[in-house]
Amino acid sequence: MMLIQSLQLLFERDIEKLKTEINAYQEEKNLWIVDKNISNSAGNLALHLVGNLKTYFGTILGNTGYERNRPLEFSAKNINRQEIITAIDEAKLIVITILNQLTEEQLIADYPATDTSYGKTSTYHYLIHLSVHLSYHLGQINYHRRLFDN
Repeated sequence: MMLIQSLQLLFERDIEKLKTEINAYQEEKNLWIVDKNISNSAGNLALHLVGNLKTYFGTILGNTGYERNRPLEFSAKNINRQEIITAIDEAKLIVITILNQLTEEQLIADYPATDTSYGKTSTYHYLIHLSVHLSYHLGQINYHRRLFDN
């Protein structure tokens, strides 16, 4: 149970931090700025994280039927901030629901997706990867906000 509780704490913390970062933009239009070597806006990174969580938790572990459109995560522009927050809340609910249903046995079993770049790996390992991925992009969003939302 300890492993699941640790994952729950990390995902809840970082998903809430994602909402905090998106809401911290003083000017909503600044969510969509790209410049020089900054090719991903904060808005697109948030959409990417939502798609990632809804896919690898929802579709793969929870059989939610969510169909990801990864190219749209990076090409969509000027989505209303509240729509992004709503999507983050939906992703959080999926993540927490799935984590509440997982057993220790499921965590040590192979992650059921076959299209990961890792090949065969445990569910626990893959969920750690997803947590690190979330944190990585969360840092990018924080930096983007400090650069472009003065």
